Amino acid sequence: MANGALAAYFVHALADCQTDNIGIGSKVWQFTVVLPGARIGANCNINSHCFIENDVTVGDNVTLKCGVYLWDGIHLDNNVFVGPNVTFTNDKKPVSKQYPEKFLATRVLEGASIGAGAVILPGLTIGRYARVGAGAVVTKDVPDHALVYGAAARIRALGG
Repeated sequence: MANGALAAYFVHALADCQTDNIGIGSKVWQFTVVLPGARIGANCNINSHCFIENDVTVGDNVTLKCGVYLWDGIHLDNNVFVGPNVTFTNDKKPVSKQYPEKFLATRVLEGASIGAGAVILPGLTIGRYARVGAGAVVTKDVPDHALVYGAAARIRALGG
């Protein structure tokens, strides 16, 4: 890992960064875990208490605020902002110890911003320069340049 004075990127001593596929000028802060298959672009800021799985791409100039977990299948383009405690999901029908062959891909396109505490359901695309308001529950694709907010959740069936 590149922690020395001549390093091309910075990884805090209290981070568990298992990939060397990190671009120049990026920073990975304390208590963050990055798995070996992850790819992080240049000039990114990965704040503390984040988790990044293997099948994840993070473009250049991306900011991940504290408490963001990027699961397999999540792909962030360049210049994306992800606010604190944004929740991404990658499985529409999660069951303990039963995993799909491939997780659904979620794309956050160039320049999009996602506000704190938003929930992004799996398999969606958030368009270029779109804005997702804090606490939003995103259940459908978001078009380029759109502003979305609010909770779309409602009861569809009751189980017993």
